[in-house]
Amino acid sequence: MNSIAPTVSKTRSFSTVFLIEMWERFGFYGMQALIVYYMVQRLGFDDVRANLVWSAAAALIYVAPAIGGWVGDGILGTRRTMLTGAVILAIGYGLITLPSANPNFLYFSLGVIVVGNGLFKPNAGNLVRKIYEGDDSKIDSAFTIYYMAVNVGSTISMLLTPWIKDYVNNLYQNEFGWHAAFGVCSIGLIVGLVNYFFMRASLAHIGSDPDHHPFNAMKLVKVLVVGAVLAVIAAFILQHEQVAKWFVILAAIALLLIFVYLIVKSQRGERAGLAAALILTLQTIFFFIFYQQMPTSLALFALRNTDFDWSVFGVHLFTWLPGQYQALNPIWIMILSPILAWIYTAAGKRGKDLSIASKFALGFAMVAAGYFVYGMAGNFVTEPGKASSWVLIWGYGLYSLGELLVSGLGLAMIARYVPARMGGFMMGAYYVGVGISQYLGGLVANFAAVPQNVTDPIQTLPIYTALFTKLGWAGVVCTVIAVAMIWPMKRLSATHSSHAARPDIAAEQ
Repeated sequence: MNSIAPTVSKTRSFSTVFLIEMWERFGFYGMQALIVYYMVQRLGFDDVRANLVWSAAAALIYVAPAIGGWVGDGILGTRRTMLTGAVILAIGYGLITLPSANPNFLYFSLGVIVVGNGLFKPNAGNLVRKIYEGDDSKIDSAFTIYYMAVNVGSTISMLLTPWIKDYVNNLYQNEFGWHAAFGVCSIGLIVGLVNYFFMRASLAHIGSDPDHHPFNAMKLVKVLVVGAVLAVIAAFILQHEQVAKWFVILAAIALLLIFVYLIVKSQRGERAGLAAALILTLQTIFFFIFYQQMPTSLALFALRNTDFDWSVFGVHLFTWLPGQYQALNPIWIMILSPILAWIYTAAGKRGKDLSIASKFALGFAMVAAGYFVYGMAGNFVTEPGKASSWVLIWGYGLYSLGELLVSGLGLAMIARYVPARMGGFMMGAYYVGVGISQYLGGLVANFAAVPQNVTDPIQTLPIYTALFTKLGWAGVVCTVIAVAMIWPMKRLSATHSSHAARPDIAAEQ
């Protein structure tokens, strides 16, 4: 194990994780670009039901890593669990490919995706942390570039799947285009798995303890059996709104108890870091309420109240499909990610890097500005009820900068403040917080739910702009709170750093 470690560069090991993460996100975001439209236009759901079903699914997708992190740390190993999750995800997307207009089939397919994501997500992030363990100067940059992998995959799929859906529907004059587009998502996972097979040697020295022991088939069988049961439970939750609400409430209570338990049971020198992680996780929960508007209220706004023609000074450039507008988010992030990574590295060398808490505050300010831009859409219409595409371009640009500062550093926050032995589990706990906010975001989106009998864009436009303006002011409140937490966070970070530098003393305490 140790003998090969020096021969493999960190960059090559990182590239292996980067690529499989990119293809996994290709599948996920390709589905997300269409899923609410699929429920509204194909299955006949109203806005409220579609928003809540997807938000409940998104909540489960992010809560599941709490279990997947534990499986990776102590049962199958980080690498093996990530690989198992990728295979299950390919199966889940493959199930949605099968032509069926039965909502129950959709619920079960989403349940399988929940399980696959739960196994994949925390362990992919934990591998990045292990690759750069002990090299804090590169952790922020590594996770920012890693976050870009998410957006490379999502950009391609968000531009591709809506086009495939329309092309196949028009070609065969039926509704199979939806399922063909979902099939592309499954193919993306398969490509990622094939690529991992050829590059797997670069991660041979990286992983948790079970990765470095002989493969145990019985453990894998047990994980798969439990996973199948959890997929059925997830499908049941998606079918019943009240069950979903109680699940989210219990998840919130569990998240708080997890942090309290770990802080109480940890060594004294570790408590400051865990407290800092708790504060930033709570801020992340608020951030992802804004994030969840992209596949819900913003997606439906693009469908009903956006001029699909892109023009500059009256010259028509091209036309997009409504599902493709979500790709503006990853496109902006790909533009901004390397710039921020360079800034973090350069500032770190000079000892002038902003604290994570300061970056969170700045991120919320950018999110607020983005939603104020959306809220002014009524001032930039090209025809009655239809806002210019440029509203979404600049709104997504500001929001995406905020996302990089908050969500992109969320994983780096876990890597920096949480003890290594808790890494996988705490990655999972972080995603529980994200999952809670996904469902809350769906509830917020329903403030702009449009009745099924209302189709006039002049009537729907003020419904959306009212919500976006309120979200802008909510972003201002979050910014003020984040600024107020900068000083306490500096103290906690300083305490954490001092104990991390003297592990012998921390252990004694």
